[in-house]
Amino acid sequence: MIPLTYKKAGVDIDEAERFIKKIKPLLKKTERPEVLGRIGGFGGLFKPRLSRLQKPVLVSATDGVGTKLLLADLLEKYDTIGLDLVAMCVDDVVVIGAEPLFFLDYIACGKLDSEKLYILMKGITKGCREAGCALIGGETAELPGMYTRDKLDLAGFCVGAVSEEKMIDGSKCRSGDQVVALASSGCHSNGYSLVRKIFNREELKGKLGLELLRPTRIYARNILQLIKKVPVKAMAHITGGGFYENIPRSLPEGLSVNIKNGAWPILPLFHKIQKKGSVEDLEMFRTFNMGVGMTLIVSPKEAARSIRILDKLGQKAWIIGEVVRGNFGVKIID
Repeated sequence: MIPLTYKKAGVDIDEAERFIKKIKPLLKKTERPEVLGRIGGFGGLFKPRLSRLQKPVLVSATDGVGTKLLLADLLEKYDTIGLDLVAMCVDDVVVIGAEPLFFLDYIACGKLDSEKLYILMKGITKGCREAGCALIGGETAELPGMYTRDKLDLAGFCVGAVSEEKMIDGSKCRSGDQVVALASSGCHSNGYSLVRKIFNREELKGKLGLELLRPTRIYARNILQLIKKVPVKAMAHITGGGFYENIPRSLPEGLSVNIKNGAWPILPLFHKIQKKGSVEDLEMFRTFNMGVGMTLIVSPKEAARSIRILDKLGQKAWIIGEVVRGNFGVKIID
């Protein structure tokens, strides 16, 4: 009987070691002064400089990219999906007013494909550089039997920090405050199960698929610049659940928002999805971001200034609504 090995069972430890060595230079490019130790240890080491914060609070977030991965598989294009992963986590952290400090990733696959995963890791490290956080570690798991050879899944984890007195929690929101919307780059990382139900494989393999793979916009740096100059009262990252689920999460009890439909240009991509799938407006606004990746709530006197500051940072923004009394959450008004 031929002796069995882990490699014959489908797990190649040597290939995993080669992959780790290959990506070390990528991780090096994301380093911050607080990073300690070396890549490949049992844990990532980060010595935060918390003395600049009066009462430091750590903020954490974790997320994935959902079935957008299946579209990446279909097009065999993995250079943007890593940016999606970082964006989904760092922009959840920044809505509290926290600076993203470090990031970790988890990649599970049926068969370790170094070339594919290297392209994926380039996207993750690019996203970390855009967000200003360090990639200090992660895990790559080869799981034959759980995943087919060509399939993978991934998750991200981010930790940030903010001084307690500067946390943005919505408690200062008042009726009459303005809702400022930041432009998205497309569907970001939500709604892809519905998209794949509407369009067939051949449609998704063309230009439409490439448009749908456009990476999630990372807002972290621009938001951190803005809140130094403007007293932002609340923020919402428009991800799964669209307008209806995410915006109310940023509001205190007794307040809701009216959103003026038509106050911003809805990207043609969303019109295409709605028309082809005969999707009702309500379903569109609770599934997709509709061209808005982040919302901010500021006082009326700060709304126009916020937009000017964001414009100088290269971020398109609009006033799209108003905070009102009530507990209905969100109303889209034509």
